[in-house]
Amino acid sequence: MAFVVSRGQVAELSRPRVASAVSMNLTSDYSLAYGKIWQRHGSVQTVVNFLGRNVASLGLHLFRRVGDSDRERVRDHPVSALFSKPAPGMTPYAFMDAMVRDLAIYDRYLALKVKTDDGLGALLRIPPTMWSVSDKGTWYAAESFKVAGAKGEKTYKADDVVAILGYSPDAELGGVSSLESLRQVLAEEYEAARMRQQTFRNGARASGYLERPAPLAGQAAWSKEARDRFRAGWRAQYTGGGPEAGGTPILEDGMKFSAAQITAKDLQYIESRKLTREEVASAYFIPPPMVGILDNATFSNIKEQHKHLYQDTLGPWLQRIQQELMRQVVPEFDGSGDLYLEFNLEEKMRGSFEDQAAQLQTSVGGPWMLRNEARAMRNLPAIEGGDELIVPLNVIEGGQASPRDSAPESGAAAGPRPVAKLGTVSGVKAPEPTDEDRDRAVGVMRGFFRRQGSVVASLLGAGSVDWWDSERWDAELADDLFRVLSDVSGSIGPAMAAELGFDPGAYDMDRTLKFLRAVAKSRAGAVNAATWTALLAAVADDSDDSPSPAAVFADAEESRSITAGQAIVTTAAGFAAVEAGRQMMSGRKTFKQWVVTSSNPRSEHAAMNGETVPIDQPFSNGMDWPGDPTGGAENVANCRCRVDVIIEE
Repeated sequence: MAFVVSRGQVAELSRPRVASAVSMNLTSDYSLAYGKIWQRHGSVQTVVNFLGRNVASLGLHLFRRVGDSDRERVRDHPVSALFSKPAPGMTPYAFMDAMVRDLAIYDRYLALKVKTDDGLGALLRIPPTMWSVSDKGTWYAAESFKVAGAKGEKTYKADDVVAILGYSPDAELGGVSSLESLRQVLAEEYEAARMRQQTFRNGARASGYLERPAPLAGQAAWSKEARDRFRAGWRAQYTGGGPEAGGTPILEDGMKFSAAQITAKDLQYIESRKLTREEVASAYFIPPPMVGILDNATFSNIKEQHKHLYQDTLGPWLQRIQQELMRQVVPEFDGSGDLYLEFNLEEKMRGSFEDQAAQLQTSVGGPWMLRNEARAMRNLPAIEGGDELIVPLNVIEGGQASPRDSAPESGAAAGPRPVAKLGTVSGVKAPEPTDEDRDRAVGVMRGFFRRQGSVVASLLGAGSVDWWDSERWDAELADDLFRVLSDVSGSIGPAMAAELGFDPGAYDMDRTLKFLRAVAKSRAGAVNAATWTALLAAVADDSDDSPSPAAVFADAEESRSITAGQAIVTTAAGFAAVEAGRQMMSGRKTFKQWVVTSSNPRSEHAAMNGETVPIDQPFSNGMDWPGDPTGGAENVANCRCRVDVIIEE
């Protein structure tokens, strides 16, 4: 393909179409500048502020491309110095916040490239209401910009400014504000708000209307003076918000009052405000929970939407700003050919501290911090020998599936023990709990969370200070879990006895009840402690983006019920299988073997698959069976492993 048309030929077609309007008419009697719309319409301000704050909180870093797969952070270049102090008296946060808000409200941004005493230069923002694109230049690019102030007007060439101009289908230089697409929504909000305001201002405190009977024969008609006097007195006392409003209505001449009350519900006040905020958020492609609309929000989907925020919602904004600054600012400095700008998105996309630590340790193959580095994080002084990296031998020589698969030696279990080392053996596969068992346990947890959430919501709504009763909830959940533990153990234990060649009735269930009761009590306390912690955070933080107590219980019903329910079934099944082996094979050399049944197990559990230890000793992770509470939540949650009994003949 050949490029044969010169740019000059196209440039001569016409003058540029300049977008200069910075206001719009919402109704016949209501016209506002874009900036005033942001000031007066809370939904617009919420969304625009959200965009500005979140983009501004990301650091803008300068990098040098070393190769196709390598780069280095540049801190001592004039470009880096410029964006660390972009304008006199302005922080990088304030500079970027203002840029994003201008783009969000006006879809246009202008900053002058000004000289400073230190020689580094600065970018001085010009408010959108002060500048316009000049009528010189081509129809597809601006040649200069006019800046008007109280003392006159000046024109600056395009090379002397940083100009970010939005898209217009008619090629209007300056773009079209996103607020234009919200014209109808904002007009409806204004009209609805005005109607509600008039209703509340003029509506009677005793809402309704008056009926006055027609005058009887021979009775004088109600004079205009009497009617006006009555109307004035009624309005002064029963409408509006005057100092004399209120009191008991006093009627005369056989009048009758008919109630016709209009409530806030009838006026759909909350629904209208929520709908407007949803429409504005949609115009800027922001998920509703991010701006405080939590109707369908849970902990799990809010966490995922937070990830998507910086990938899908803010990603286009970041690319637009990065590329414009790269095009208009970086080339102004010498030696910038291999430099590029990038927002520090990685910091926002990182997981929790535990997730980051696990990922780093897995990636590097062993411990990755020095002891003195860890001590410095806790403001402790360095110690001698603390600058040496300690690498456990089992990470290098243990042959484990993951560098995190290291556990202290426990009893006779120094690691996985192949069954072949036991000599002639007979293995007995433990019966596994059924899907009905797991579904029932999950249902028990959901029912408990639903009941608990209803009570807590009622107490919070009533303003009670004693809205949490830990003794009650621990006792109720312990009873629920004990029944599940007893039923599953009472099924698995006799079945395991039968597999071992004994009468199922030989399994002594009574001797296990005390232990199962203790397990139920311990697990109930842990579950309720987690709920209590989440509720405290929700009650203490009343910001728009904080989850509500209702969201805490919604997440509990949706996800925590599954985790806790499956864990309690695995616990009961593992205990019953081992207990049957102890009871039935007393006096014989008996072992237990850890067996992985999931297609996606924990790496620690995958490394233990086939590990065999004496039945009275723990496995290498310190647990007596899969689901053993001593392993903690990190080893119990969602675990579906089983334990088999091995008999040496």
